Amino acid sequence: MNSIFTIKIDPKRIFGLDILRAAAILFVVIGHGSYLLPPKLGKMTDYLVFDGVSIFFVLSGFLIGGILIKIINENGLSRRILLDFWARRWFRTLPNYFLILILLCLLNFVFTDGFALKSVYSYFIFSQNLFYPHPDFFAEAWSLSIEEWFYLIVPLLIATITFTLKTAYKKSILITSILLIVLVTFFRYYRYSTIEIATLSQWDTLFRKQVLMRLDSLMFGVIAAYVSFHHYQFWSKYRKSFFALGLFLFLISKIAIDRFSEINLLYATVFHFTLISIATFLLLPYLSELKTGRGILYKSITYVSLTSYSMYLLNLSIIQFWIINQIPWANFIKNPILMILSKYGLYWILVISLSILLYKYFEIPMTALRDRKKKS
Repeated sequence: MNSIFTIKIDPKRIFGLDILRAAAILFVVIGHGSYLLPPKLGKMTDYLVFDGVSIFFVLSGFLIGGILIKIINENGLSRRILLDFWARRWFRTLPNYFLILILLCLLNFVFTDGFALKSVYSYFIFSQNLFYPHPDFFAEAWSLSIEEWFYLIVPLLIATITFTLKTAYKKSILITSILLIVLVTFFRYYRYSTIEIATLSQWDTLFRKQVLMRLDSLMFGVIAAYVSFHHYQFWSKYRKSFFALGLFLFLISKIAIDRFSEINLLYATVFHFTLISIATFLLLPYLSELKTGRGILYKSITYVSLTSYSMYLLNLSIIQFWIINQIPWANFIKNPILMILSKYGLYWILVISLSILLYKYFEIPMTALRDRKKKS
């Protein structure tokens, strides 16, 4: 039985980045798991978590930005290079996404009265939250849409700026990153100044979960990759100081956003995402130098990191709504405390076990298929 859940760990993985990725997904899963707890206890778990998705955005920008910078530095940015980059990214992200999306469509089509497949077509082209609040269906897909638009837009912008301004690719990458950060921040400020935000739900749907509101977070990661690649001595020299400052800024951001009110509405709608992104940026120099670990803690963190994408896709819509919430718990558990413990315990068991299975038996084969096609 153990072999079913055994995952081979590549010794070349950077353990520090696995720590950051594992922390981010655990923040997300703990946050979503609070829906299964009584309101007061669920509120207590909020104090344990930070904005895991924003951490993912910066980390993704750092990793994908690093790949882009290396590709461009070696080969430029031709049509062939662009197509190859997109193919590799889509082979890595789309199979899992479409598998869960199609499964959710089938479940809703069979069991939900009035469900129409045409109502979710936008999810297949990642436009569901491009200009509008993200629908309730497949709620966690909002961040994946932002990621996919990042993959598409940023290389095109770099190429456009390079050929339009007749500038070097190195400079174009930096211009693109700064330009998107400035434009998105001003766009958030414009929306803040032109509409009334009265509830946390409005903040969540109109600012936190829309594509054009969040691309800047990924660009902070791209700038981190740029500094790491072109100014490595500076990047490495102050890594411990940056790390300490990053942790401090995370604490400040947590205190500030937990006090959400009209007094700090400008911060919550415009600058909160910037502060989280800068805090994550500052953690990267130290964590990217932490190459390996050992023991059960190392293995556990690496497992969580490896399966983080599967955990993200499965934990809410599939596991929580379509499995746990469909069980008639009251028919066989009368004690309310035991019922809560059973739901919450099953939630974590299913998140961990199903994510490992999805990663090992679907995500890895899809990535291997991508690599075989590349070789051929």
